[in-house]
Amino acid sequence: MSQSKIYVGNLPYSVTEQDLTDMFSKFGATKQVNLITDKETRRSKGFAFVTFETAEAAQASLQLDNNEIDGRKLRVNLAKEDGGTRTGGGRMGGGPRGGAGGGRSRDDDRW
Repeated sequence: MSQSKIYVGNLPYSVTEQDLTDMFSKFGATKQVNLITDKETRRSKGFAFVTFETAEAAQASLQLDNNEIDGRKLRVNLAKEDGGTRTGGGRMGGGPRGGAGGGRSRDDDRW
């Protein structure tokens, strides 16, 4: 399967979804632009996902990797497909905090 979704990181907090649409539409038609924001403050978290109509457009957009915007070097990569199969806390599995290894404390000599 061809990939048409990219990850865009290290964005200035001032960038909007419209800015991203304008920036990436020169590579091809975009289906969706999703700027990730903090749920409480609604402030950008500095990264986004852009989905193109074609994998070729997504591939072409990768040339923006390391380009600067407002003094920040963008990170542009093909997005990793999650597939919705995550379990546990996401780090090491095993509960909401992602803990593993049972009962150790910071005072324990094994740290």
